[in-house]
Amino acid sequence: QVQLVESGGGLVQAGGSLRLSCAASGRTFSGLAMAWFRQAPGKEREFVAGIRRSSVDTYYADSLKGRFTISKDNAKNTVYLQMNSLKPEDTAVYSCAASPRAGYVSDKYGYWGQGTQVTVSS
Repeated sequence: QVQLVESGGGLVQAGGSLRLSCAASGRTFSGLAMAWFRQAPGKEREFVAGIRRSSVDTYYADSLKGRFTISKDNAKNTVYLQMNSLKPEDTAVYSCAASPRAGYVSDKYGYWGQGTQVTVSS
């Protein structure tokens, strides 16, 4: 079992930045691929960013490349999502997810956090 707890969400003005954190426990963190997904009201959950077990290889939703950065600290059992130049359309609940194997599809991930709200005002 893996427990994931996100933090760092909040209200920010357009153009601002936030860093989300996701702390993991219960399983060897270095053996997990991690990802961030988001879900806006009335919309389907969408992939944001992922990082492989190596903590080196990262991949992103095309629309978010250059603004968002995912990183993984195995020593702290934590994955981060740095979000810059935020836009109102980035408003959503952001959730981290874990899986032994990386991927873009949410069904691949068996472990999920409770989510953290990010609201970007215009």
